[in-house]
Amino acid sequence: MASIDEHVQDCINQLGEPYREVHEWLDAFFPVRRSHHRIMRHHDEGIEEARKKWGDQAAIAAHIHVLKDCSGKIPTREEAILFDILS
Repeated sequence: MASIDEHVQDCINQLGEPYREVHEWLDAFFPVRRSHHRIMRHHDEGIEEARKKWGDQAAIAAHIHVLKDCSGKIPTREEAILFDILS
């Protein structure tokens, strides 16, 4: 899993803006759930929720973040739940 700073740097490189608030929001459950935090927002519905909160560019930032943390795939919410159960 990449750090917030790595995600920020990815967005600066690809989008020209850090989108730190998006990355912090995506990883907000990490302190409590550790690796199981991804079930909360690291999926297609989480990306759409980011779009509703901050707009289209933020959704792209969320997409970049989820791709990096989920081995190059954007899971559905159901896939994220299943992966969490099986891990």
